[in-house]
Amino acid sequence: MDIKPLKTEADYQAALKEIETLMFAVVDTPEGDRLDVLVTLVEAYEARHYPLDLPDPVEAIKFTMEQKGLTVKDLEPMIGRSNRVYEILNHTRPLTLKMIWRLHQGLGIPAESLIRQPEERLA
Repeated sequence: MDIKPLKTEADYQAALKEIETLMFAVVDTPEGDRLDVLVTLVEAYEARHYPLDLPDPVEAIKFTMEQKGLTVKDLEPMIGRSNRVYEILNHTRPLTLKMIWRLHQGLGIPAESLIRQPEERLA
């Protein structure tokens, strides 16, 4: 199979090009196995060299609301009355641990995103 670790940007780019050629490989064939291994290597390289920052907690909530078609009323069981929800969404009140837990459980927002320090807002 002759696959080696991705150590340089050139190795990474070459692996991406090869993945492109193997995108329609059938599972459990030599080509499918090669694709699987290359994707794993690329994911490891990207995690090491291009880590993703977690989103601002409020932006994570707003994104989830948009994706799921939710309204402020839908967040009340997790956050509190609508005025409290607006305070959270406007960065005027921080999330509590109880809110974080309920948002994580109820909406599936990663807890790591919700416990992150909110980004500073310019007045």
